[in-house]
Formats: sequence, structure tokens, C-alpha cells
Amino acid sequence: MLKIYSNKNCPDCVACKKNLDYYQIPYEEIDVLDSLYNLKTFLILRDKLEVFNHCKEIHDIGLPALVLDNGDITLDWEGYLLKEGKEIIFKLEGNSCSLDGKGC
Repeated sequence: MLKIYSNKNCPDCVACKKNLDYYQIPYEEIDVLDSLYNLKTFLILRDKLEVFNHCKEIHDIGLPALVLDNGDITLDWEGYLLKEGKEIIFKLEGNSCSLDGKGC
């Protein structure tokens, strides 16, 4: 099953989950701020995987992070949906949570 590291205050995460819900794509949500365990689990992935390197360089968090069924991780939820043949219905609403306003 798809896993999503996210946070309820992240506009990109909200848009991602709205699209997944719209298409009834099942997922397990792991809110990184619900517990220290969730945060630590996410930080371990973020600290060791190359997919997060650009996020770290520009001081973004790296949310939402989708863990696919095969274990791969993508930060491109829109690309994931498009590969699944799904149109992006819900887009980012409001400001992003990055310092430059262009991502999370």
C-alpha cells in the first residue's frame, strides 16, 4: 500500500491527499508531526536517501513524500498520479510551506 509522509498544515500534502481520495487510491498517512516516532522515521529516510538531496539543499522539508509499493520514494505526487493515468483535480491552495514559497 502507498504510504505518505505528510503534515496536515502542508498545502502540498493537502492537495496530494485530496487527489488520492478523489480517485479512491488507498494510502497510509504518516503525519510527521503527530509523534516523535513519526518525525524520527521520516528524518531517517530524509537523511539517508538521495531523493531528498535537493530539498535539503534549498531548505525544504520534503513533504509530501510518497513511498510506493515497490519501496521507491518520490516527492513528485503529481507525476505519480499522471503515471497512473489520473488528472490533477485539486491543486495547491494558498502559500507553500517553503521559505521561498515554491514548495514544501
